[in-house]
Amino acid sequence: MTKVGLLFSGQGAQIPGMGRDFYERVPVFAETIDRASEICGFDLTECFGSSEMLRQTKYVQPALCAFSYGVFKVLKNAVPGLDVVGGIGLSLGEYPALIASSMLDFETGMKLVSKRAEFMQEDCDRYPSSMAAILKPDVELVEKTCAEISTDERPVLIANYNSPKQVVIGGDVEAVEKASGKLSGEGGMRVVELNVNGAFHTPLFRSSSQRLGEVLKDVSFRDPEFVIESNTDRIPFTKENAAEILQRQVMSPTHFADCVEKMIRDFEVEAFIEIGPGETLSKFVRQIDRNVGRTSVETLEKMQKVSL
Repeated sequence: MTKVGLLFSGQGAQIPGMGRDFYERVPVFAETIDRASEICGFDLTECFGSSEMLRQTKYVQPALCAFSYGVFKVLKNAVPGLDVVGGIGLSLGEYPALIASSMLDFETGMKLVSKRAEFMQEDCDRYPSSMAAILKPDVELVEKTCAEISTDERPVLIANYNSPKQVVIGGDVEAVEKASGKLSGEGGMRVVELNVNGAFHTPLFRSSSQRLGEVLKDVSFRDPEFVIESNTDRIPFTKENAAEILQRQVMSPTHFADCVEKMIRDFEVEAFIEIGPGETLSKFVRQIDRNVGRTSVETLEKMQKVSL
């Protein structure tokens, strides 16, 4: 049987209309979304179809978490006996990953994501910030350039180490613009400004981290049914370390590429299934290791074609 790793999408993957086919045709998905709407206090189906709501952190994080967990439940029913040996969530995607692995129960996980989204939205509104993708990067030069420009008041740093062909820098708007100009000019790298609500995984979210830490003190975690690798520390989540890692996660860089390599090496993953809108994480996996299988299940049509 094929050893499978699951990939859970992060914020930025959302697209208007996501989940409509699942919601209309698969009862277990609809029940999951309806329950999540009750927990979060707003209609997630409205959010799925609203470009305006999907641009706001406070709405999109709970929406993506519920969507991904709902799709996971559909996948379990559609492919009985699936040999899941581990999972990786990109940033926000770690929350549906932890719920899917049973480290967090669904209600607790959705409440936690809602609080995280609330705190991060307030930081987004308080500190204007931006992010930019650096394609085919010289990582050492990117790190050096950011270090030269960054200050405590106007930080800029690598926020996401996504693949050998992409890192993302984030921070203060002016600092990101300055770093982008230097990297594209003197560095000769291609720089793409990202349409995001804020510079996630940077020190600008220190307040969110502190407030989330207080909430996490009352959260109980369980042993996982399958391993979830932490983007932050590149180690497996455990019931003992999860709260502390999740507190730091909102202001610490993500290391998705290292987690993928580790899962292939340590758990002999032969194929990854991407759970969430789009195929971004599958493309990253292709850039990391072309020999590993990849598929995505963001629509019911694609779900029905899964063959491992």
